[in-house]
Amino acid sequence: MKIKFLTVFCGSKPGKNPAFEQVAIALGSWLAQAQIALVYGGGNKGLMGAIANACLANGGKVVGIMPKLLLEWEAQHKGLTELIITEDMHDRKKLLYEKGDAAMVLPGGIGTLDELFEMLTWNNLKIHNKKVFILNVDGFYNALIQLLATMDKEAFLYDDWKERFIICNSVAEFTKLFSYP
Repeated sequence: MKIKFLTVFCGSKPGKNPAFEQVAIALGSWLAQAQIALVYGGGNKGLMGAIANACLANGGKVVGIMPKLLLEWEAQHKGLTELIITEDMHDRKKLLYEKGDAAMVLPGGIGTLDELFEMLTWNNLKIHNKKVFILNVDGFYNALIQLLATMDKEAFLYDDWKERFIICNSVAEFTKLFSYP
């Protein structure tokens, strides 16, 4: 698989587990080395800031997309390759997904889950067919994966949910899927 732009959804907070930030830094560094541009929410805090700063520190390109509403809340990153300001959250999500060739979900909160489920819904409705990866750092998404299995078991899903996304447990596992350095 080859991609030029990876959209990453993750928390604007770092979370309690230091592994979350370490993974964000490792992924950002790898993206720069692999010459894959990072597309993300445009913030400078939490995991969002960690991945963007790591990508930039290693010579990578970073495109931030942020709605006017969140310019101060998520502390807009001022050192990005490009920052696009949208009118609202819906436009932000649509543009985030359009700009990426694939998407990665790291740990995060409600906004991250919203973005994940919108992407999965768009895949299900055949609006697009981009790969969606979940980086399941230290089992962060285990409960979500179990919930999806239950939804499937109870016949609430139309397609095989396991075909909707690829679960990786480490950055190394993710990078093996690509033909990059």
